[in-house]
Amino acid sequence: MKKLLLCTAAVALGLALSTPAKAAADGIKLGIGGDFKGYMVWDHQKTDVDLPGPVTSKARGLDIVRATEIHFNGETTLDNGLTVGVYHEAEIDGGNNVDNFGNDVWAGSFLTRESYAYFSGGWGRFNFGKEDGSNYLLQVAAPSADSNLDGIRSSINPVNYALTDLDGLNTKTYNVAFRYASDGLDYDNSLTGDYNKLTYLTPVFSGFQFGVSYTPDVNDFQGDFFTQNGNPLNGGGLGGVHQNNQDNSWGSAWEGSGRYEGHFQNVSITAGAGYTDVALERNTHVGFANWKEWNAGVNAGWEAFNFGGVYTTDNGGAQGSSDSGSKTWVVGVDYTTGPYKLGGSYLHKDIHLNSTVNDLTTTRWAGGLVYTYGPGMTFRGSASFVKNQTTAGIGGDGTATDILVGTQINF
Repeated sequence: MKKLLLCTAAVALGLALSTPAKAAADGIKLGIGGDFKGYMVWDHQKTDVDLPGPVTSKARGLDIVRATEIHFNGETTLDNGLTVGVYHEAEIDGGNNVDNFGNDVWAGSFLTRESYAYFSGGWGRFNFGKEDGSNYLLQVAAPSADSNLDGIRSSINPVNYALTDLDGLNTKTYNVAFRYASDGLDYDNSLTGDYNKLTYLTPVFSGFQFGVSYTPDVNDFQGDFFTQNGNPLNGGGLGGVHQNNQDNSWGSAWEGSGRYEGHFQNVSITAGAGYTDVALERNTHVGFANWKEWNAGVNAGWEAFNFGGVYTTDNGGAQGSSDSGSKTWVVGVDYTTGPYKLGGSYLHKDIHLNSTVNDLTTTRWAGGLVYTYGPGMTFRGSASFVKNQTTAGIGGDGTATDILVGTQINF
């Protein structure tokens, strides 16, 4: 399959390049864009167990959360019809360099997220470099109250899990718990993240589009994720190509997905599904295997209303489905009238860490209003209620109520 994908890419690009093409002498000219997202947040968190430490460990009642990205992109179409483009995306909010448990996740004020080139034509499109895979690119999202808060990949998280005893789940020993700690309540299918990969997306025909991605290595750390022993240089940079066959390290990954968009009388339909398989290199621990994830989603639009739901699950890198994994389902609805959009969503997420650690169940209700006050500019207000509940053994029961008022400005 790997050879087939690479050969297909070579043939498609070879045919496109076989006709002489004129290009601008100075290559591709880049444009600049991005967005700023800023919110005032009123937060009330409650945990059912006593927290260690001083009283100051309580959550601040009123605070500001934000996220800012900057994008550089450009493309040109050659005389032979081949479109060539580049895209670079970076986070520039140095003040928000913490995960959902309050731990530092990167240093400095400029973090590269995506950086890739793409080639497209009537035969489809190839992405080459640091970019999400086809499972995420074609994934269907449910309607939301505010996509920054309860969307498929939320960029604003008001809940500070560092101030609850869920902080004890922040360990790579249990992969699902680690994703929960770092990603919160996202439901995007992005096991391969922004690691270097090759992705092919077909053209849309009769409403259908399909995609496939290959990632040579999804673990730049290249060490044992159970013991945290390893050498980051083995992942690239000064270390060159990635090291292979490491103890308990994630290796290559394949993913495939499909999506359909169409209309039936007065109803618009969007449906899709995707699957990802990440290889486990030289497993030395009993009970672990390849990390697998899949999703299915559907949305229906009628007049000013949209309804939809998504289901996604992964095995947490465990051999038996009863040993570890997560299951998430989301339903949402929204109504648009003029510049206003009213929306709401419900999320339910079950996490089973392994056969010796108990379940964690999280539910979230969210409702909100988005008002477009200018091109690419919106005011957003929402309220959410999150409840965490565990079986006896690891604690973590608690609630969080949040009210957010803010703006998103695209540039």
